Amino acid sequence: MQRNGNPRVSVVVPTRNEARNLEVVLPAIAAVRPAVHEIIIVDGNSVDGTIETAQRVLPWVKTISQTRKGKGNAMACGFAAATGDVIVMFDADGSADPAEIPAFVRALIDGADFAKGSRFVRGGGSDDITLLRKSGNAGLNGVANALFGTSYTDLCYGYNAFWADILPVLDLPPIDTPAPADGSMLWGDGFEIETVLNCRVAAAGLKITEVPSMERERIFGQTNLRTFADGTRVLRTLAAERRRASRRRAERVQVEEQSRALTPVGGIPVVPPVQPQMPTPPSSPNGEVNGQVNGQVNGHSDPPAGRPVPQPRPAAAEPQPRVEGPVREARDGVSLRLALEEEAS
Repeated sequence: MQRNGNPRVSVVVPTRNEARNLEVVLPAIAAVRPAVHEIIIVDGNSVDGTIETAQRVLPWVKTISQTRKGKGNAMACGFAAATGDVIVMFDADGSADPAEIPAFVRALIDGADFAKGSRFVRGGGSDDITLLRKSGNAGLNGVANALFGTSYTDLCYGYNAFWADILPVLDLPPIDTPAPADGSMLWGDGFEIETVLNCRVAAAGLKITEVPSMERERIFGQTNLRTFADGTRVLRTLAAERRRASRRRAERVQVEEQSRALTPVGGIPVVPPVQPQMPTPPSSPNGEVNGQVNGQVNGHSDPPAGRPVPQPRPAAAEPQPRVEGPVREARDGVSLRLALEEEAS
């Protein structure tokens, strides 16, 4: 993957029972020019034939199933499957306009690391947002901007694009991690995903550009948004991500201080070593662990508890020849003989 003026674009579309909407959305994405590199449908156990519909409408579409539940996990699975240089996050309900994809890509080519869609900058708008949701979004924008020093105008909008090489910075839950046994979701697996991404790119100091976007009404079906529950979750996400950013900053400061302490004046900066954690050696049914059987290592018993273990003596270094040695020995011998002769006389 590389950054250039003609990047390959991967469009990630999370779905759950969106078969009817995909009949409209997929041809519209495929008609975008310049053409996208791939479209990835990430399905969350749909029961309306979403995957079959996608494959029928667009035979070259890539379809995968998410590994856990939640929109965040679906997005993470799509990101992992993407092979393009740029990744576009796109909703399947028909509310986003595929014709805006080139504008997001252009913002990235022009120097942004993360292109953030906004309904509230000049050129943007919404046919779907209510006054209550708009007011709540404005309040959450203020909190996010105060905590992270940003200038977001539309924190909760999910139409975004970014260079694929910043994925490590996003640090999303691994897609192969098992789901919690109690039925809960891992942090970042739910609808908080957009807020998590916005916070983490800001905390990492990446360049963010807002792109005007027009939100349409959902074509078919009912929205999964819950105004108060989702708003509360976003607020908790902002607080949690602020704590995470503070922890990471403190860790960086500690490493930098250790590096300065280890670096000689005018020398090359030294990175403090990380102490590796030794894995527990595997044991066999007879009690043997890497050559140790029932308290013996290589046939020798362990020393009693409390007694210091004798350390092997270091090999004696070979004596180095000294030029002055023989001369000094000869001089000392002459002095002794003269002293004896004087005493005898």
